[in-house]
Amino acid sequence: MNRWDADQEKLAETPDLAALAALLADRTRAAICMALLDGGTWTAGELAEYASVAPSTTTEHLNLLVAGGLLAEERQGRRRYVRLAGPDTAETLENLAGLAPYRPVPIRSLAEANQRRALHHARTCYDHIAGALGCALVEVMTERGLLAREYGLVLTAAGAHWLTALGVPDTGPSLAHRAHVRTCLDWTVRRPHLSGALGATLYRHALERRWIVKSPTTRILSVTETGRTAFRDRLGLPEEALSPSFAFPAPRG
Repeated sequence: MNRWDADQEKLAETPDLAALAALLADRTRAAICMALLDGGTWTAGELAEYASVAPSTTTEHLNLLVAGGLLAEERQGRRRYVRLAGPDTAETLENLAGLAPYRPVPIRSLAEANQRRALHHARTCYDHIAGALGCALVEVMTERGLLAREYGLVLTAAGAHWLTALGVPDTGPSLAHRAHVRTCLDWTVRRPHLSGALGATLYRHALERRWIVKSPTTRILSVTETGRTAFRDRLGLPEEALSPSFAFPAPRG
């Protein structure tokens, strides 16, 4: 007969959501994580300059983020490089940003306003396309029957044929460690954009064919003239989805 030994300490594990929330509760750490959504690898010095904080302060924040599992690091000599821990981390951050209320930030110049509009229109979310362009891709692919809503989104047979016609292999079976089709809640449009293995594949294809080009210093993506033609001909994407809008997202009520 089993007997509970009151003198023996027993431990179980449960998710510590509060610990994760505490990591992102600091605005500097949150800004670092959002910067790393570009999918790149940054030095501690670059992040210190980006976040406008002292290098020693940045080091403290990075230590917490690495220990908390949000960032991965590697060292080459005395130099420290950090990146997001993986695509699941990126999707979690983007989804959290999509749920977060908007916080007003001052826009001090026309150039800054244009950059903000470009960021809202199209940007990287780790290794896939986010912003209004990414959301429009999901909507049009669903309307055309390339994606179907079951328990989430799935690639249809028509979608697989469409990928083949593009010259894009269906990478789902070869990436068993990653969901084939997933979505992130886009923080600028408040609608889903395509992530997962399929989203990453389409992003790489668009870059290789120069449908889009990535800014060397930001997460911003720009649609080229070749891309405008391809997105219209291959998907029937409307013209308004191919250029930044002059309107910013409305605050959440």
